[in-house]
Amino acid sequence: MKKVIIIGAGPAGLTAGYELIKDNNKEYDVTILEETEEIGGISRTVKYNGNRMDIGGHRFFSKDKEVMDFWERLMPIQGENSFDDEKLGREKPLKKGGPNPEKEDHVMLVRTRVSRIYTLNKFFDYPISLKLQTFTNMGLFRTIKAGFSYLKSIFVKKKEDSLENFYINRFGKELYGLFFEKYTYKLWGRHPKEISADWGAQRVKGLSITAVIKDAFSKIFGFKKNGKGETSLIEQFWYPKYGPGQLWETLAEKVQENGGKIQKGYSVKKINIEKNKVVSVECEVNGKLEIIEGDIFISSMPVKDLVEGFKGEKIPKSIAEIASGLPYRDFQTVGVLVKKLNLENKTKMKTLGNIIPDCWIYVQDPSVKFGRIQIFNNWSPYLVKNPEETVWIGLEYFCNESDEYWNMSDEEFVKLAIKELEDKKIIDSKDVLDTHREKVKKAYPAYFDTYENFDKVIEYLNKFSNLYCVGRNGQHRYNNMDHSMATSFEAVKNIKQGIETKDNIWNVNTEKEYHEEKSN
Repeated sequence: MKKVIIIGAGPAGLTAGYELIKDNNKEYDVTILEETEEIGGISRTVKYNGNRMDIGGHRFFSKDKEVMDFWERLMPIQGENSFDDEKLGREKPLKKGGPNPEKEDHVMLVRTRVSRIYTLNKFFDYPISLKLQTFTNMGLFRTIKAGFSYLKSIFVKKKEDSLENFYINRFGKELYGLFFEKYTYKLWGRHPKEISADWGAQRVKGLSITAVIKDAFSKIFGFKKNGKGETSLIEQFWYPKYGPGQLWETLAEKVQENGGKIQKGYSVKKINIEKNKVVSVECEVNGKLEIIEGDIFISSMPVKDLVEGFKGEKIPKSIAEIASGLPYRDFQTVGVLVKKLNLENKTKMKTLGNIIPDCWIYVQDPSVKFGRIQIFNNWSPYLVKNPEETVWIGLEYFCNESDEYWNMSDEEFVKLAIKELEDKKIIDSKDVLDTHREKVKKAYPAYFDTYENFDKVIEYLNKFSNLYCVGRNGQHRYNNMDHSMATSFEAVKNIKQGIETKDNIWNVNTEKEYHEEKSN
């Protein structure tokens, strides 16, 4: 048996482990090393006082059929397996008293995606829609200005050497300033002109005013998309009944049922290399170091930490400097349980308790530090202990490990969050019933500083014949869950078939075909 060591029990690590040993394949002895005591990485679900928090919000939707099939095999879809408005709301009624996890609750719900932007003290659809309300909210003058700005962007294209120019080329300068500039600054702590356009290509992909117009016409005239629409425009998605962590915990069980081992509390500190191979890793476990040898190594740990942990051979100075300078954005979320929201549901959508229907609200306003509000009731009412009488929301803050917000005490930070919600007239502090704070290091790989030379690090890592880098942090790429899983599919294919090149692994979520052409 070949001994496979996998670093990280997030979506990428768990997928790789399962794919190697599914159907009780005895060719590989798989051990997954997880630094924390949790499963799922940033896709885990936090359980607190009977309520559940989704860290960052995770929609289960992909253009990759292999990924969708994988998810459905793990957790069947409750009701009709369709992304069709007419087939929504077929999940079983809520059980009185809140969540009561049982085997029959091991399902995915079909959910409606509602995300809006809050700016100018008004709600705008996200992605931007061509509704009358959009133009009414903008006002006549701003609408005319945005129209001419967009027309200019059609005929006068800017060189796409920054995220700012990427957005302007697709939306025009006026809409860029209104809907993207301030939020992007909050997210990254850098102005979009300092950020690589790669991030836009990664996350926004083919979304533009043209895509929005096509989407609007397809709805008006009933055209079918055949699964080729932009992921940013999808209106429905799957969601595990008790949050994303439920699915990854299920996958972890499958790994163990097939003979794999998951060792929690194993923090990889050193990666011992010899003659272009990894020979072992050194882990800190309960304050002691433990050496674990292997034949094959799959890493989803941050590239910065991976390279800094290499020992046994001299690392080229230029590579060490690039890896050391790779930037990340850290993340905090504050769960706030309230009796009610002060935001009125003016939409036609029916919700439990008639709260606003949003999954996310993107907050452009620079007067508050939080960037998004999650309403957990709308992701799944089963995340909330008493969804009929309370609203469980999450305020998302983007920060750096060294800044004042990261280093605030829980009491100080929660106080700030509640004050900001009150300032925006979203809640009254007297309605707060409970709070909880979560912090996540290196949540978002960033596309500035030494990132422009990251291809040299990739070339260096590819020299290690038995090392495979997968996942978001493992590739320093802002991947979604499906992309992270796809990198593991490719890595396992290479391992099983003896394929030496790793281009296919690194090319996931970079090829135009993957972005726009793969159908469901």
